[in-house]
Amino acid sequence: MRQIVLDTETTGLSAAEGHRVIEIGAVELLNRRPTGRQLHHYLQPDRQIDPGAIEVHGISNEFLADKPRFADVAQEFLDFVRGAELVIHNAAFDVAFLNAELARLGDGIGPIETHCSVLDTLALARRLHPGQRNTLDALCRRYGVDNSGRSLHGALLDAQILAEVYLAMTGGQVALLLGEESGAAGERVDAAPARVRADRPALPVIAPTADELAAHAARLKAIDKASGGRCLWLAGSGD
Repeated sequence: MRQIVLDTETTGLSAAEGHRVIEIGAVELLNRRPTGRQLHHYLQPDRQIDPGAIEVHGISNEFLADKPRFADVAQEFLDFVRGAELVIHNAAFDVAFLNAELARLGDGIGPIETHCSVLDTLALARRLHPGQRNTLDALCRRYGVDNSGRSLHGALLDAQILAEVYLAMTGGQVALLLGEESGAAGERVDAAPARVRADRPALPVIAPTADELAAHAARLKAIDKASGGRCLWLAGSGD
């Protein structure tokens, strides 16, 4: 399963009013593991940035003056996301801006949904935590994700943080490996065999009760429903 966790920064709040994408940040997950691959560009929007937007992301018109335009990086972007599932917080916002940029290119490229599927983590968080604040910062606090470097919004940093939040929301501990450890860039490193004392007594095996099994099954089904059918343990159980 290949997923791209993505965020954008823009010149303003509405793509329909002609506002443009000025930063794209994306990180790749493969089978729920960060691969180290990422895509990041600042973009020249050919228009002024709203003062309110600058207060949010801190990106100035002067900084973007010599940056490439979306058309210059569009092919690289599409190649990076094609066939993956985009994971975006408040996806409607980013998708509207990406589709507006793609529409400006013409050539029948089509909207982003024709190149990949989209998962909205804001909608997922609202299902998991109804009636609570589900901003990215609020989710970081809820799931213990370090966002101390996020004084301003930034597309790549926010994508990296969102990847951690998404993995925590949908699976808890995602780096647990049995019989192996993870090396640099996801490289497998065989773990040293455990040394077991010959005189160690056998460990007791405590079978679960019927009530415990029922509670476990109910919990797995709840996780499966909340994650849109992505509970791997349930899928592997044959249920």
